[in-house]
Amino acid sequence: MTTQPPQNRKWVWDNVTYPLYKEETCPYLVKQVTCQRNGRPDSFYQNWRWQPHGCNLPRFNALKMLEMLRDKRIMFIGDSIQRGMFESMVCLVQSVIADGDHTIKRVPPRKIFRIEEFNTSIEYYWAPFMVESISDHATNHTVMKRLVKLDSVEKHRKLWEGVDILVFESYVWWMHKPFINATYGSPENIREYNVTTAYKLALETWGSWIESSINPQKQKVFFATMSPTHLWNWEWKGGIGGNCFNETQPMEGPYWGTGSNLEIMSILKDVIEKLKVNVRLLNITQLSEYRKDGHTSIFGERRGKLLTNEERSEPKTYADCIHWCLPGVPDTWNQLLYAILLQDYRNH
Repeated sequence: MTTQPPQNRKWVWDNVTYPLYKEETCPYLVKQVTCQRNGRPDSFYQNWRWQPHGCNLPRFNALKMLEMLRDKRIMFIGDSIQRGMFESMVCLVQSVIADGDHTIKRVPPRKIFRIEEFNTSIEYYWAPFMVESISDHATNHTVMKRLVKLDSVEKHRKLWEGVDILVFESYVWWMHKPFINATYGSPENIREYNVTTAYKLALETWGSWIESSINPQKQKVFFATMSPTHLWNWEWKGGIGGNCFNETQPMEGPYWGTGSNLEIMSILKDVIEKLKVNVRLLNITQLSEYRKDGHTSIFGERRGKLLTNEERSEPKTYADCIHWCLPGVPDTWNQLLYAILLQDYRNH
């Protein structure tokens, strides 16, 4: 990226109306994202508001969101990044719900947050590759040797069908190495695919399910673009061997790090443009690129446990520059989703 973005497209400091909820008032956040509780000394990352170019994002209104979700199901489908978006949505709406009026339950691979008064559920579905893989177990999925079934969503589709609003995301799990083991056609024929080729085949499989199963009159489909990582601080400040640890401010001006793969971005755009069913891209990548300060860093979990003091003293090795603290950046992703749904609702 060489062109300067317009000056009014940026993160604006706002400690009056942000954060949209407090970490301690939302009991549904998993330990992985509660950076304050886990000892992060600053809370600046909670007070930035995204200011798009030439318009304002409507402020998230929890009651209005629930009204739009009345008698409907919304499902967030993807990996742990997408689980963060699901938890953010639950926290954004839960402040206006009476105490006894909601339940949260785990029915692997789903989590279901149900609100009786509105007859609605906000759901999360674990599918890190979207298509089937050996990493589809909801809790036991630390799989170094990944194996993906590029031609099938058969197991997943049964639980996706009939959902009113589907929000898909799949990126980080693909990017472990430049090649991935996968099958296409015969389940016995396992071979190594270039990741971008595999991603395209998987998206096409997903796309043909969308075309054969979605009723555009009744259902809405979104696809969130890549959630960027900030693993190498030399990319934004010429540091040596560091990462997002100790970053407390967003970046200003143009930035595109190696954590976001342009080839994947264009494959996604191409496949979605060819579909006969309208799938809307929720473009979260560029705005999140600026937020090197928003990650859990050493204030999150590794393999289900909070980092020990020894691990925290080695941020070069242990800082998590993939997942996001909440409240934080994923709240803005939900604001974008809210803005689009609100526009539909008003035009209806």
